[in-house]
Amino acid sequence: MKTLKKIFKILLKTILGFIAFLLVYSVVIFFTSIISVNDNNLETQKKVPVYILSNGVHTDIVLPLKNEIKDWSTSISYLHTKAQDSTRNLLAFGWGDKGFYLDTPTWADLKTSTAIKAVTGMSSSAMHLTFYKELKENENCKKIFISENDYQQLIAYIENSFALDAGQKIQRIGTHSYGKHDVFYEAKGSYNLFYTCNTWANQALKSGNQKAALWTVLDKGIFYHYE
Repeated sequence: MKTLKKIFKILLKTILGFIAFLLVYSVVIFFTSIISVNDNNLETQKKVPVYILSNGVHTDIVLPLKNEIKDWSTSISYLHTKAQDSTRNLLAFGWGDKGFYLDTPTWADLKTSTAIKAVTGMSSSAMHLTFYKELKENENCKKIFISENDYQQLIAYIENSFALDAGQKIQRIGTHSYGKHDVFYEAKGSYNLFYTCNTWANQALKSGNQKAALWTVLDKGIFYHYE
């Protein structure tokens, strides 16, 4: 009987501790998401178009495929996609958990092991790149213009997110894709409760001196600053 009481107390403390953690976690997310940084960017000549794109959960940063500053097509080719469509001139960058990306095409396919690895940082990560012909602004797609200096810093951040091989080349992950216009590459870092795909995108905006949340794990924490 005493053993059962001890087990019950331990279980109760564990449950209450977990609930308390979730409450604190949610409160911190809320307040750090609404605190804005880089509101007073004084850069002039903001002429490079950048899109912030969300599917309602995950945020991508969308850049020109090529311009006078950076030609992504030299390392990321449309020939790697199933469609091999050369008419698409926008490239979306998304960072995330490799297990989620490759093994979970829908929420119905989510495995407990994949979720545990993701939230604990025990999994590796991947870069998901999608080619677009055009994007239309709406509540889930915001277009901004940034300076060339800021764009160079944004590029450096994204480039540094790729995991390179021994020859300093980005590494394609097999032939995995969601559709006809996307491709996956190996990435640095690990997804966890405190650093998600949206944290990566928020940090990308920060690196380019653009408006962003102080810290967020949600897409809404980014888009709040672009309403």
